[in-house]
Amino acid sequence: MYVLFCLDNPVTGPAIRREIRAAHLQYVLDQPTVFHYGGPLQDEAGKTVGSIMILDLPDRAALEGFLAEEPYSRSKLYEAMIIRRTRRVVPEVEPGALADELARQLALTAG
Repeated sequence: MYVLFCLDNPVTGPAIRREIRAAHLQYVLDQPTVFHYGGPLQDEAGKTVGSIMILDLPDRAALEGFLAEEPYSRSKLYEAMIIRRTRRVVPEVEPGALADELARQLALTAG
């Protein structure tokens, strides 16, 4: 699983976003198992300045393939992109997983 923090190009971004948004939304609809979360990053005035996505992909190669086809990425909308692996802790995928995580952490700090 990956989290992507993407900042739009401040000069060309608004026009690209307007032109490509329908293709982006269709791409999201076509990938229902990949997207765990996604949405616009906004400034304090509510203006869109980027995107955040949490994607369920098995490895970096799959992510690179995804980004090669994703309309916003392909159109060079983003001026900068920070990509990091992540794992889901909350909400729990399996009941008790968070309690297990806490027990492991307590064992580490106790020893």
